[in-house]
Amino acid sequence: MTSDGRAGGDGSAVSAERRRPRVTAALVVAAAMAAASPVLGVAAVLLWAGLPPEWTPARTVSPQSAVTVTFPAVGAFLLYHRPRLNMAWLMCAGGFGAAVSDLSNALMFRAAADGEFAVAGWLRLPTHVGWAVCGLTLTMLLPLYSPDGRLASPRWWPALLLGCVAITAATVGNVFRSPPPAEGYPYPQVIPNPLSVPALDPYSDVIATVGWAGIYTAMALAALSMAVRMRRADPVVRRQIGWPLFAFSGYIVFLVASGVSDDFRWPAVAWAAVIPFAVAFAVMRYRLYGIDTVVSRAFVATGVVVVVSAVYFGAGTLSSLLVSGYDQVAGVAAALFAGAFFQPLRRALQRAVDRLLYGPVGDPGVLAERLTQAVRRGDPARALTSVVSVLRDGLAVEGVAVEVADGEPRYVESGRTGGRPREVPLVWHGTRVGRLLVGPPGPRRFPAAHNERVLATLTPYAADVAHAVRMAADLQRSRERILTAREEERRRLRRDLHDGLGQTLSSLAMTITMARMTLKKSPEAADELLGDLHAGMSAVTQDIRELVHGLRPPALDDLGLARAIRDLAGPADVVDVEGDLSDLPAAVEVAVYRIVQEALTNVRRHAHATHARIMLQREPEVLRVLVEDDGRGLPAAPHAGVGLGSMRERAAELGGICVVTGKPGAGTRVEVMLPLPVSVGP
Repeated sequence: MTSDGRAGGDGSAVSAERRRPRVTAALVVAAAMAAASPVLGVAAVLLWAGLPPEWTPARTVSPQSAVTVTFPAVGAFLLYHRPRLNMAWLMCAGGFGAAVSDLSNALMFRAAADGEFAVAGWLRLPTHVGWAVCGLTLTMLLPLYSPDGRLASPRWWPALLLGCVAITAATVGNVFRSPPPAEGYPYPQVIPNPLSVPALDPYSDVIATVGWAGIYTAMALAALSMAVRMRRADPVVRRQIGWPLFAFSGYIVFLVASGVSDDFRWPAVAWAAVIPFAVAFAVMRYRLYGIDTVVSRAFVATGVVVVVSAVYFGAGTLSSLLVSGYDQVAGVAAALFAGAFFQPLRRALQRAVDRLLYGPVGDPGVLAERLTQAVRRGDPARALTSVVSVLRDGLAVEGVAVEVADGEPRYVESGRTGGRPREVPLVWHGTRVGRLLVGPPGPRRFPAAHNERVLATLTPYAADVAHAVRMAADLQRSRERILTAREEERRRLRRDLHDGLGQTLSSLAMTITMARMTLKKSPEAADELLGDLHAGMSAVTQDIRELVHGLRPPALDDLGLARAIRDLAGPADVVDVEGDLSDLPAAVEVAVYRIVQEALTNVRRHAHATHARIMLQREPEVLRVLVEDDGRGLPAAPHAGVGLGSMRERAAELGGICVVTGKPGAGTRVEVMLPLPVSVGP
């Protein structure tokens, strides 16, 4: 190799040139099989149609007939895109084998009808060999190697070996079996078998039984390998396996059913025709998002129909035995019994299918448990991040965001929601606290039904967390306002005491000094000064009274809470008091008084109500306050003003809650609950 690497480059070019003819030849072979297989299949159909009735079998069309048309064509398509995909070669070989088997079988009966029994006997060989190639490649090897062309693990080699042995045993039994006796033969003359081995005749039934038992077992194991691979795979591969697993499982069910009843033969034929397309979707990973909807609804519907039918007929039979002669009663009892099972069964099947298709994120209950644990471990802001993450995982979308009204943080996003996300409102006890934004579907999109189940389960949790975030932000803002108000109140008190009361007292002190100095020399002047001193003392008294009234409503000390509330109420208002309110903490009394005062102010200014009802209810650990009116209620989109915010803040300061509800035209209701110290009792 030279220092500039040209020799290596030439070698790579030569290697590529050597590979290209082989790839081209492979495509030519695949295209030839894809073109020849349906031609041979159509020729077989035409031969069957031209046979005399006495030489026409009862079944001329089978799932193998559909295989001749679809499998080679899809296999050639896959080889064009992925020339080294072994699954595509299996599809081409299996389809071509089915075509050879169908045509040889039709030619065998055509030759027998024409009297060429020697030729008909030799045509048995390609008929059975083609059938063996088709069965081995398409019903065993293909599902075992789907969807990536490799076995799920070395542990599935015994299943592959069982399939090969079973197909070989069944083929050997068919190829070397002696012709049946003429008695009971369904055709005019027995078709000879030049390859018959009479020594195998005593064992032919055993060989056939063992062979077919092995074939069905190997087919079931092949489907099981796909189910196991799907269960352990990552989400993308799990969805990739869904298509062929669904197709092969349905084919096996209808194939077995067609052996019991000929009514299932045509569904088996149709199902066999769609298998290659399912495999192609899985290999190419093309529009895989639809299979889980099909699988989910098909499994749930089938399970519900089977179990409910069994329950109905079982209950009907049992009722008929126990209540003989009352057919209508038995029918009604069976219907009621089956109906009682319907909804729980549907939910159980849906959860099972969700877990099968999507793993842990497929069960909304598991997602809710994950969300609950995440919420418990963090503060509201972190809990909101957990909500967004779990929702994105559960919905399998590119992004999820939660926007909280007046919250902090106001917006939390995981991934990318895009320019036109889906909007889901977050409502907490009738109040909209934010909105959930759902982005476009990800690479493993779930069906719409599953998305709605996840949203229905997790949206209330998201609303609770959004409300908690909002309340935390409100609490923080309330603390800041309380701190600001406290400092402003201190500043006001300092100003009033220093500039008002302080200056007045200093002036009074000077007046006293002047009165003492002039008392002996001019009693008249001293008397005038003492008069001014008396007026000043009255002013000081009034200033002190105003300061005290600003700190606590005097009506609470003069009348008590119950009578003070009655004084606030109007003539048409009703005040109900339950329990003793005489020994409440001072802070609770002030909060209740101010909240009721603010609520009644809103009633008189905004509600246009005829009367209001105020209720104070004392309980061992809580004081309940209710103010409701018959006014016009709250607007459809209420805006929290200063008054409503003040009521909520006063309740929050004492660890209580204040909820304001109402609908347009239905009045407004203010409910407050304030906790009481345990030592304080009625």
